[in-house]
Amino acid sequence: MNFRRNNSEEVSVNLTPLIDVVFLLLIFFMVSTTFTKETHIDLELPTSSSTATNQDNLTLEIIVNASGGFVVNGQALVQSNLESLKRALQIEISELEDPSLIIVADGKAPHQSVVYALDAAGQLGLQKVRMATRMNPDESN
Repeated sequence: MNFRRNNSEEVSVNLTPLIDVVFLLLIFFMVSTTFTKETHIDLELPTSSSTATNQDNLTLEIIVNASGGFVVNGQALVQSNLESLKRALQIEISELEDPSLIIVADGKAPHQSVVYALDAAGQLGLQKVRMATRMNPDESN
């Protein structure tokens, strides 16, 4: 007896539609997802608790007022720009040997004015630069 075998086709699963669906889901989630960019930064500005001051005659002082004006060693500047500040500092440091600089800025002074003061000090080669702070009210008791 000769039994014939049925030639059955090989069973296969076509994965192409599944891959298409996965890619469509991936694209959907990529498009519908919102990426939030955090623009809020919490800052705690430092306060100083040190009370030691070293006032000597080799110290220059730049005061930056609330409107962004400069006062260099008691002399108010007419213009509040970098070049006039550099000229005033150059005149003051020509009389001193290895001077130090204290920048006293009002809390409401424009940031650009404080940057001008720091930039002028750096361009003139001043290496001893300090920022004046006020005493922390909690620690003054």
